[in-house]
Formats: sequence, C-alpha cells, structure tokens
Amino acid sequence: MFSAIYSYALSHLLLRHPFALWLVLSLTLAIPATSHAQETAQDTVEAVVPEWPEDSLGRRTPRGTVVGFIRAVADEDYTKAALYLNLNTPEGTIKDGAATAQALQRLLDQRSKTLPRSWISDTPEGDLEDNLPPDKERVGTAEVANETFDLLLEKTQGPAGGPIWLVASETISKVPLQIEAPKTAVVESVLPEYLTETRWGGVPAGHWLAMLLIAVIAYLIAWGITASLTFVINYVWRKTKDEPTYGFIRAFSLPVRLYLAALILVVLSQRLGISFVVRQRFSEFTIIVGLVAVILLLWRLVDAITNFSQRRLVQKNNMSGISIVLFLRRGAKIALLVFGIIFILDTLGFDVTTGLAALGIGGIALALGAQKTVENFVGSVTLIADQPIRVGDFCKVGDTTGTVEQIGMRSTRLRTTERTVVTIPNGDFSSQKIENFAHRDRFLFAPVLRLRYDTTPAQIQAVLRALRETLTAHPKIDKASARVRLTEITSDALKVEVFSYVLTSDFNEQLEIKEGLLLSMMDAVNTKGKGFALPVQQLLVSQDGTGMGDAKEKPL
Repeated sequence: MFSAIYSYALSHLLLRHPFALWLVLSLTLAIPATSHAQETAQDTVEAVVPEWPEDSLGRRTPRGTVVGFIRAVADEDYTKAALYLNLNTPEGTIKDGAATAQALQRLLDQRSKTLPRSWISDTPEGDLEDNLPPDKERVGTAEVANETFDLLLEKTQGPAGGPIWLVASETISKVPLQIEAPKTAVVESVLPEYLTETRWGGVPAGHWLAMLLIAVIAYLIAWGITASLTFVINYVWRKTKDEPTYGFIRAFSLPVRLYLAALILVVLSQRLGISFVVRQRFSEFTIIVGLVAVILLLWRLVDAITNFSQRRLVQKNNMSGISIVLFLRRGAKIALLVFGIIFILDTLGFDVTTGLAALGIGGIALALGAQKTVENFVGSVTLIADQPIRVGDFCKVGDTTGTVEQIGMRSTRLRTTERTVVTIPNGDFSSQKIENFAHRDRFLFAPVLRLRYDTTPAQIQAVLRALRETLTAHPKIDKASARVRLTEITSDALKVEVFSYVLTSDFNEQLEIKEGLLLSMMDAVNTKGKGFALPVQQLLVSQDGTGMGDAKEKPL
C-alpha cells in the first residue's frame, strides 16, 4: 500500500510540476528564464485571485475541506463537521448530519487509507489530471463489508458563488451509521484511563504516544527483518563477502529498513485503531521517510557503483576514467539532493511552483552572480571531456607545477613539489597553457660539451668516436635519434653537441641513466682529449704606461 502511495506521489508531483527538471538545470547552469518565469508568475497570481468571497469554513479547495473536517471532528463538533458533507444522497437528503459525520469519522478511524494533506489539491479547480471528472477529487479509500471504494470529494456551487468542495454524496451513501467493529479500538483498550481522557488536539493523548511507540516498534521490526535477510543471504551466497556484491547489499540495507519501518508504521497504526486525525498528521512524516529511503538508496548505489568502478580503473591504470567517475558521482549526488529537496518541500505542503517561478524571475541576478560558477563548471566539463590532465598526473599550469590530486566541479587541486596544495578554478585552469609531463614517453638527453682550444683534430675525432660508442652501447638510448657532432668553434671553446632520447618514462630511471652517461663522457673527454675548456679572461699589463706587456690568461 505504501509503495503504491509513493508511486502515486512521484507521478503526482511530476504532473503537477512539469518544470521541476528546469529547476535543476537553472541551479546548475544558472540559465536565466526571466520572460517565461514572469509570465508564469503573473499567471499564477491571476489564478489565485478569487472572484468570489472567501468561504468561512475553508471549503473552496479540496485540501481546505479535508483540513476543516479533520479540525471539526477533532473538536468533536459534529454539527460543524456535517457542513463538509454533501447530505443530498441518491437515496434522499440525510437529516441527521452530525450522526453521519460521526459515522464517517469511525469509518476513517478503522477502515480507511487517506492521502497526506499535501497531496490533496489546494486549488479551487482541483486536480484536473487525476483521471476523474472535473468536479470529483479522490482523497483516499475505505472498506465496508469487504468492499473497497474511493473516498471522493465533489465540487458544488456555493450560495455566494464559486466552488464549494464537499464529501461526495456517493461516498456518504456508503457510510453505515453502525460499523461492524469493536466499539473500543485496540489501542484504547490497553491505554490507561487518564491517557484516554486527556486529549491533545481533539484526540486522546494515548493515541499520540501510541503512534510514537509504534514508530519505534516498526523500526525494530524492520531492523530485525533486514538483519535476518542479510544473514541468510550471506550464509547461502558466499559471494556476498566480496566486492561489488557486498557493497550493493550494504547500500540496500539501511534504505530498505527505513522503507519497511514506514510501511509497518502505516499498517500497525490502522490495525490498532489509531485515530485517523493522528494518522493524517503522521502521514507526511511516513511519506518523507519513504522518500528519504529511496533517495538514500540511490545515493548509496551511486557510491557503491563508483567505488567499484574506481577500483577497476585503478587496476587498469586508467586515471582519466577515474576523473570521469568522480565527476559523475558529484553530479549525480547534487541532482539527487536537489530533487529530494523539491519532493520533501512539496510533501510538506510548500508551493514549489511559485518558488520555481520566483527563481525564474530572479534568473538574471542569479546568472550575473553565478557567472564565475558557470565558467568554472564549463571549465570542469572541458577538463573531463578533453582530458588534458588526469588525477595523478604531474603537470605545469601557468607558473604552478605539481601533481593533480582532485578535479572538482569548481576547481582543481595540485600538490606542488614543496608539498603545498594549490587550488586553481577550473575556468582559469582550462584557459591556461597546460604542460602534462605524465604523457611523456621518453626523455631528451642533449648535453653540450666544451673542449679546450689546444685539443688537436685527431684528439677531437677520438673523443667523438668514444662519445658515439657510449651512446650506441647503452640499451636505453634511442639509436635512431642518437648523434654526436662538433658544431661550433667559439671564442673560448670547441662545442660538441650530444643529442639522443632516453627510452623510459620513469623520471628516476632517466636520472640514473643520464648520470651514468655523463660520467662515461667525462672519462672519454679527459682520456681521449685535453679535457674540458674553462672560461678564461685576458689581462694586459702595461710596463711603462705607453706600451702593453705580455698577455696572461687567468681562469674565471
């Protein structure tokens, strides 16, 4: 029953608020929809402006009729409660309206399932999309003589004009004056006398306390059921101890427990004879618990799926996939949070449509204020789509060099070599030049050696041969790119350029290879030639102030 009510609630909400999805997009992308929202708000204002005087009993809307009837029976004012009934039945006009109202209360207490207050239309026209005639409104179901029928309201014409919603005559005709049930409800038979005589809100105090006790018992029963099922599943199916099965079972445990608790609460409260006034007050609470259970289930499933996917991607060393998974997880959770807030507010009776229209009217201000937020969001989408970097990559962005730790929806965090954390907004990050060292497949090895001037051509050729042999003999040097050439005679040295690639992507390994190559080249220059050239300067000394003496060379 509760699942059916929840399904009806979900479809009911989406039908009543078809632009709920628009809210999510507006809040996420900050897209102004001012003109449409202004028209919507104007239409809403015009729709709620009545053209007739207000009804003193609040019967202009279906919700007002239900609330008014509940208040009247809670105050035990059955004469006033009769004013919410259409006593002109097909069998004739009922004269004793107070007795009929009291009989209807007994029926609702013992054998009815009523919709939460917030699900009942609060407009004079009623719900026009419930597959009922325009003058009819369904507010629940009841059972008489093993026959289930709808509890209907019908729209009538008020004496001062305008609609007046009353409990439908066809519903009244099915309400027996004497219901075949115990005169005393089960809950009242076990309550102390002072709890039945003391009344809170027109209902015995014991009913309120019993409802709270039933809620605790319902949760304990649900906990026992879920714990037993989990134990049996783990005992029968050994695979449940492994991932991802364990993660999925754990994701279902708490939401299912909450959902079962809400379902058991509804059933027990009906079976034990809790007043429908109390049940009506608690109905919104049970619906919210059901909604939270569904949202919590989806939330935990998102975590379970993304954690499993993340572990698989780590095994495959697919860092770009990890970035996409983390981004999608945050987006899914934000969407769940937004939709959950919308559903809960609607269940509590808040006018979500008017709120959405108000958000649309302020769309321009929202867009201007959230300009940087939109820019950062678009930047994050660009980073995820183009994948210039991934989590774990060592890169240089502008003047910042570090390892990517997290790519968020607003910013990206880098861990620098100084072990500090630099946070860069994604809008700025995506617009800068990004140098990613993680994608480097080899390292450049290109030292420039400076030989002394007094090195003879024969010695230079011997040095070149030794350097070439050093490169070609190393297994980690790319033979196709390796070359050693005397390229320039400068003013103070003979320049020999070495060019090659080290075939490794590991930074520490290439440092070790470079170190060994440089030591071998130093040995070749010192043994085959005259050694390395040092920067020198010439100092000219005058002997008598008119002439210059011998020039002496002095190392810098």
